[in-house]
Amino acid sequence: MAAVMIGVDPHKASHTAAAIGPAEEPLGGIQVRAVASQAAQLLAWAAAWPERTWAVEGATGLGNLLAQQLVTAGEVVLDVQPKMAARVRLLASGNTNKNDPGDAGSVAVAALRSRAPRRVTAEDHTAVLKVWSKRYRDLGRARTQVACRLHAVLADLVPGGFSREITAGQGASMLKRIRPSGPAARARRELAAEFLADLRRLDAQIRGTRNTLAAAVQASGTTLTGIFGVGPVIAAAILGEAGDTTRFGDRDRFAACNGTAPIEVSSGGRKIHRLSLRGNRRPGHAIHMAAVTQIRYAHSPGRAYFDRKLAEGKTGKEALRCLKRQISDAIYARLVADAAPRSTPAQAEGPGGQPGNGSVSSAAGSHPGRRLFGKATPGPHPSLRPAATARRAVQATALKTSHRSP
Repeated sequence: MAAVMIGVDPHKASHTAAAIGPAEEPLGGIQVRAVASQAAQLLAWAAAWPERTWAVEGATGLGNLLAQQLVTAGEVVLDVQPKMAARVRLLASGNTNKNDPGDAGSVAVAALRSRAPRRVTAEDHTAVLKVWSKRYRDLGRARTQVACRLHAVLADLVPGGFSREITAGQGASMLKRIRPSGPAARARRELAAEFLADLRRLDAQIRGTRNTLAAAVQASGTTLTGIFGVGPVIAAAILGEAGDTTRFGDRDRFAACNGTAPIEVSSGGRKIHRLSLRGNRRPGHAIHMAAVTQIRYAHSPGRAYFDRKLAEGKTGKEALRCLKRQISDAIYARLVADAAPRSTPAQAEGPGGQPGNGSVSSAAGSHPGRRLFGKATPGPHPSLRPAATARRAVQATALKTSHRSP
């Protein structure tokens, strides 16, 4: 345990720090402006406590820059989730009144009493993937917004508007056929033309960002793209959010983090499990897209697994949750194998994915020639390709399932 724990409540314009001892006794506090010398000012103030540990609230969010500056200076920095600090504040005082010094103290207490604090490390290639993954996600949202506005304007120009998902080419073709009959209609047509130009610009930016993502994923050397339905976009989202795989400990904690581990909601003699709404939604959404892609292809082992769960009496949502958990376990196994030294490969045996899916297709990044998932943990004799016996068994199962379907 650190002799002194320094909690930091970061803001855009200022940072507040509070130091506490092993018994949570306050030792001092300071507030510095968010300027170029912010880290130097904090280090000069904390020089009185050589055995110190820093706890930054939201070290991957608003406090990222300060946390990285402290790590670069050789300091030990812990990441404290805002929810943990809020719980400490509530339990300590019985109310939710807050101020910056109190928040910094709560951050320090939360880090001091945490059983498994998360240490902040210097940014690596996963930070690059996270940056471009966020850019791709933001561009997709912006395109959806522009497309919805274009739909709304077209509905005012043409009866029924455009009934399907619109593309830039379809919008341009539709605008050519519109003959406005008045000043209001002409204004709407001009507005639709501007939305169409925005749509073309966003489409070009999305294509460029997708290519950048593909290059970044390839440079990372990951094998996640060998899993059926996991392309560069999904792989970047998972890698960027997962970061250091060792912080999970096992596949169950990884599943709890991405939301694929079901939660029990039993009462009395009724024991059921439902979808977990906890954890990080971004890798959970990426896993969901991979699962939907696998179900979409009737020949995939993922579809065979899904149909088998339906035959066991599970509902469609329950079968989908089972499939997502299998994919989560396969992803964790690959993350662990990729993090292992290159001299000791530890790929999963069994029906694992084939390497080298560098396709840049869709958000799911699917490819019908890829396999589903391997064993949840690496086997003693790794292999990227599935054994012939296991491959024939999977194909036979898929064939039987297709014959049973109406």
